[in-house]
Amino acid sequence: MKNDIKKHIKPTRFKRLPEAMLAGMKAARLKRGWSQLELGRRTGLPQMHISSIETGKIVPRFDTLLELVRVLEFDLLMVPRSLVPAVLSLIRDQEAGTEELTDR
Repeated sequence: MKNDIKKHIKPTRFKRLPEAMLAGMKAARLKRGWSQLELGRRTGLPQMHISSIETGKIVPRFDTLLELVRVLEFDLLMVPRSLVPAVLSLIRDQEAGTEELTDR
């Protein structure tokens, strides 16, 4: 019976991270003035691995993704889909506020 259950469960593997996530991670790195080499040093990954993640050539393991996000001072959150528009709006407002402050 165990084998029957496993047959119906299909593992989902991403071919690449979403473009917005890749762009966000790269932007966060650049905002800090870090090279790929520096981000790699802080996470214990080779520069080539950081490059491959940022360009979408490889999908990092979940623990690697968590470490990258943590080092870049972000969090991964589970947000109910119905609240995603509200969360995105809050993020846009926060980013717009930050841009206004730097323009002054």
